[in-house]
Amino acid sequence: MTIHQLSIFLENKSGTLVKVLNLLKQEGIQLIASTIADTAEYGICRIICSEPVRAYEVLKAAGVAVSLCEVFALSLDDEPGRAADAIALFAEEGISIAYLYSFLLGGKGVLVFRTDNAEKARTVIESNGLGIIAEKDLSKLV
Repeated sequence: MTIHQLSIFLENKSGTLVKVLNLLKQEGIQLIASTIADTAEYGICRIICSEPVRAYEVLKAAGVAVSLCEVFALSLDDEPGRAADAIALFAEEGISIAYLYSFLLGGKGVLVFRTDNAEKARTVIESNGLGIIAEKDLSKLV
């Protein structure tokens, strides 16, 4: 019920991001979504891709500081307010969102997020019939 996400730690200097992207490109790994949060010294690039475990291995072998974690990905109707409605369900249960990013794909809104309580989040997702994107379905979306 979760998908894998890469978190890549990048030094804030020219060429570090392109090195990562070129490694994935050379391996034929398709990016689905990415986001970068930065500080003065480094950035954290989070990536959802077609083959996250293989991407992790490729980047690790190249000496890139990378981790692999599980996140939730919800598929929502592309209508104003759907993201707010979904996040409100977690807030009502006292579940904090550590980080979130969103995008449109295949006519649907997609929310990718990590919580402080994955088990409780699963219960909220199941009990409210929220559309979850499984990792095996990611390649069908691109």
